[in-house]
Amino acid sequence: MIKALLLVGLATVVAALAWRQARSRRKARLRENPANDYAVRQDWSGNHGKLNYSSFVYFDADRDGRYGLGDRPMAGIMVRLHDGDGRFIAAARSNRGGFANFLASTKRRAAPIHVPGSYRFTVSVPPGWCVSSANEVQLQHLRPLPGSPTGLVSEAMLQPVGLFPTRRLSGCVADGVSASISVMAKGQEVAVHPLSDGASFRLDLPDDADAIDIAGRGIARRLTLSAYPTELGLLLPENAASENAVMDGAVPLQTIGFDDVTTRGLRKVPSGYAGLTWFNLNALARDHTEGSEGYINGNISGDHVCYTSSGHPAEFSSEKPFGFHSVMLTAAWLKSEGETALVESWLGDRLIASDTIILSALAPVHYAPMLAAVTRVRLSTSHYWQLVLDDLVVSR
Repeated sequence: MIKALLLVGLATVVAALAWRQARSRRKARLRENPANDYAVRQDWSGNHGKLNYSSFVYFDADRDGRYGLGDRPMAGIMVRLHDGDGRFIAAARSNRGGFANFLASTKRRAAPIHVPGSYRFTVSVPPGWCVSSANEVQLQHLRPLPGSPTGLVSEAMLQPVGLFPTRRLSGCVADGVSASISVMAKGQEVAVHPLSDGASFRLDLPDDADAIDIAGRGIARRLTLSAYPTELGLLLPENAASENAVMDGAVPLQTIGFDDVTTRGLRKVPSGYAGLTWFNLNALARDHTEGSEGYINGNISGDHVCYTSSGHPAEFSSEKPFGFHSVMLTAAWLKSEGETALVESWLGDRLIASDTIILSALAPVHYAPMLAAVTRVRLSTSHYWQLVLDDLVVSR
């Protein structure tokens, strides 16, 4: 019995080799004749190819439901494929280009899409996120078409799916401090939130909010909002930098985006870059590392981000005090979703701020302590996962 099985297996292998050799000879004969170099196809009956049928997902920075110049592809978003009867077929995450790919081919039965019919593509919306394009579920009907690359076609492509997180403003008020936050939209006050001293706060922001004013003795300041959730840290009546002073030109802001550290994929940030001393921080092109969602989603502008090498604590510093206004912080990997970052700021030998920030690999947190003077900032994570930085804003 075993001998018979071995003989059958051997015969199968020999037949496969013979088929491949015959195919190679046919290709060689075709390539030998110059008339076949640019031949017009005459027979459109065969379907031998394969294509990816893709769902495209993007971060909708302006929340208008259209993929525009200011929007960015999102990595790591799960998309599920069902057939016309609702049966689950496959699932795929969006890649560095924002595409969740499903192979289509009538010649490959293992391809998720290999027969005509209706298919449902469903984008899994992360908790706390919204869909601006109102199309997280899309239906497509694929019909047979001989001669097409896969043998199947649809009348239209899937439409881009825009996502954005609910914008929240978080922080904590020091003991004995009386404060309030005014939410602004186009120069008009749209909401006022009194803050309890010694308590944490978490506020949902209106879609049109573009700035906040913090009122309180010793902590008055103003912040221009980004498209991302914002963490203010602990509001202390000392060492606070007012953005009003910045806007008046008294305290100019400098945004460090890490794009001019290197034109290549990776380089350790050298001391002296942007006038600061750097330790254990690398500049990385957003597409340099395969499968890292945070390096894609944490990239706010340009092509490069910065990250804590090997997930170990990192620092940036200067002998001369500088203002630490804000920075975008992202978890490097979806496997570390919910990782906690600790940001500690010193002025000389004195620790003046210590804040913890819950990270996501899907979008950065806009950490804005707005400290008037620091000499050293230390960044670490609880479980030593890499922390991604972009758009570090300082003043000098």
